[in-house]
Amino acid sequence: MKFIFVFLTLLSALIALEVEVLSWKISNGQTALLEFPKTEGLEYKSVKVGKKSFTIFSKPNDNTKKYVLIPFSYYEKAENKTLKIHYKKDNKEQVESLLLKVINGKYAKEEIHVSSAKVNPRSKELKKRISQEYNEAMKIYSTVTPKSYISKPFIQPLYSKITSSFGKARVYNGTHKGYHSGTDFRARMGTPIIAANDARVALVKKRFYSGGTVLLNHGEGIYTCYFHMSAFEVKEGQMVRQGDVLGLSGQSGRVTGPHLHFSARINAVQVDPLQLISLLNKNLLTGN
Repeated sequence: MKFIFVFLTLLSALIALEVEVLSWKISNGQTALLEFPKTEGLEYKSVKVGKKSFTIFSKPNDNTKKYVLIPFSYYEKAENKTLKIHYKKDNKEQVESLLLKVINGKYAKEEIHVSSAKVNPRSKELKKRISQEYNEAMKIYSTVTPKSYISKPFIQPLYSKITSSFGKARVYNGTHKGYHSGTDFRARMGTPIIAANDARVALVKKRFYSGGTVLLNHGEGIYTCYFHMSAFEVKEGQMVRQGDVLGLSGQSGRVTGPHLHFSARINAVQVDPLQLISLLNKNLLTGN
């Protein structure tokens, strides 16, 4: 359910700034959604959280509203966050603030046993490769394409049992190594993996940790990621439609067996992919 709050500011007269917030509480690792009705003489620019700025875009299939997605990292502290809304009113720069509360998602832990070479690689060559692959991916994730390629609700890239959910603390061979950054789907070797929505292919590559990797740019800072694949059916720069086959499932990279790791990023911030898809489908892509 959405709650509408009105914030007032004094310019030459009393002006109301209206914003719809889906929820005033959000777990770490999840995404918040704000909507703004288009108002004559008022131009929404961005929302800033700390040093990060998020662009306000036109809502898909609804030219009467604007929207912004605010991703909160898994490592975000449980506390109140100040969101500063930047906008222009009659060509004058203005800022209004609101508070969202980030709460602890209370994610579980899981133990995983893999080759020690995949846990603590020691060679300089491997460390250099890992660093280059990380920097390459972050450069892609940080690129916000102003155009949206999305015109319909998202689908899952694979319909099978979920074997590991987002946010679980990962303990590799007895050593804590961060958290599970996506959702794992059970998949036999060679299972077709499909695009969750329309997009431009941003990366097709065999990487050290994620193995056979495809990254899709859906526009407006939204990316979905498909890991551990055994074969590719797409090329970088190619436009794909929802349901197109990206490649085949596999067990490449740091894995214990064949599966699909599906993840998502908003403005380079890693978020729960299924929560994001549900958020977009229910509140942004269906007009509800």
